[in-house]
Amino acid sequence: MQPTTVSRKTAWLRVLLLAVAAFVFNTTEFVPVGLLSDIASSFSMKTADVGIMLTIYAWVVALLSLPMMLLTRNVERRLLLSILFLVFIASHVLSSVAWSFSSLVLSRIGIALSHAVFWSITASLAIRVAPAGKKTQALSMLATGTALAMVLGVPIGRLVGQYLGWRTTFGMIGVSALVLLVMAIKILPRLPSEHTGSLSSVPLLFRRPALVSMYLLVTLIVTGHYTAYSYIEPFMQMVANSGENFTTLLLLLFGSAGIIGSVLFSSLGNKFPTLLLIGTLTIVMLSMGLLLFAAVHPVAIIALCIFWGMAMMMINLAMQVRVLSLAPDATDVAMSLMSGIYNIGIGAGALLGNQVSEHLDMTEVGYVGSAIALVALLWCVWSFRRYPQLRTNG
Repeated sequence: MQPTTVSRKTAWLRVLLLAVAAFVFNTTEFVPVGLLSDIASSFSMKTADVGIMLTIYAWVVALLSLPMMLLTRNVERRLLLSILFLVFIASHVLSSVAWSFSSLVLSRIGIALSHAVFWSITASLAIRVAPAGKKTQALSMLATGTALAMVLGVPIGRLVGQYLGWRTTFGMIGVSALVLLVMAIKILPRLPSEHTGSLSSVPLLFRRPALVSMYLLVTLIVTGHYTAYSYIEPFMQMVANSGENFTTLLLLLFGSAGIIGSVLFSSLGNKFPTLLLIGTLTIVMLSMGLLLFAAVHPVAIIALCIFWGMAMMMINLAMQVRVLSLAPDATDVAMSLMSGIYNIGIGAGALLGNQVSEHLDMTEVGYVGSAIALVALLWCVWSFRRYPQLRTNG
């Protein structure tokens, strides 16, 4: 609970601050998706080779989410957030002056370190600072911040990169984080660590088969999704011969659809929890399977990206709600594990997309992603039959 009684306005302002922070953290994670070609050009590299940066970032988060969360489990949360922002800002300064691809990767590792802890603690913090009885709405606001990173962050980052250079994009993200740091110090109360769980919680959580099944579903669908999505920018330019502005529009529409997905989940998530997750997994599978066909038809690819983005956001929210409901006694550990597992999927998808592009063809990334999504769909259906508690949002 919050240490003192505050007005609802102040409580919502604190939730909003965390949502904006989520926007900034997600923007920097995914903005390279829209800048791969520019970064590759500046270092005289192949676009597919630059994509390995996404894998390295994601796997640093995956490997360090739980260790870093446990290492900082007793640190007061406002202080911890301040430290995370300082590391985040310093790493973006390095990104903006990177003199080689290796130095850029090093800066991304620093950002990933702060990311690993941030996403381990943010969901539980949003719930703690939210007005009484508004936990679901606080998580939805956090999800909206995440969605807006795709709506505004990634496309704007790409536009800035196009006209001012990709280094300026990273520099602007660093400045935004500095403003957030000052606001966090002023707005957030002291937040003693609580309900974090401990290392002993990990084996206990993995003895919960329904929770483990959700973690596996996260791995599968995220791997499939990022196999195709990580290379959407070079795919549209090299396969569909689309212009840079049209590719930016697609990224904008994909992210905007995420907001629609968040709104739909808020109204439909509790009414149709089983049907919603199965249906959205099916939509993502079909979207990637039809990617090559739709790419050369502007109206078709626009519609596809809208449905794909909308469905992916609802999948993310549905999985997050279920993980939190299955581990109420160790929320930080459970979310840390989910963040790590999610990033295993991102890294695996980006790496798989790279290998498909190198050894098969860029045109195949959608088919491979769709095949993995089909496995995720089948696993979800089996899990719902095996573990009835997964058929609700808790």
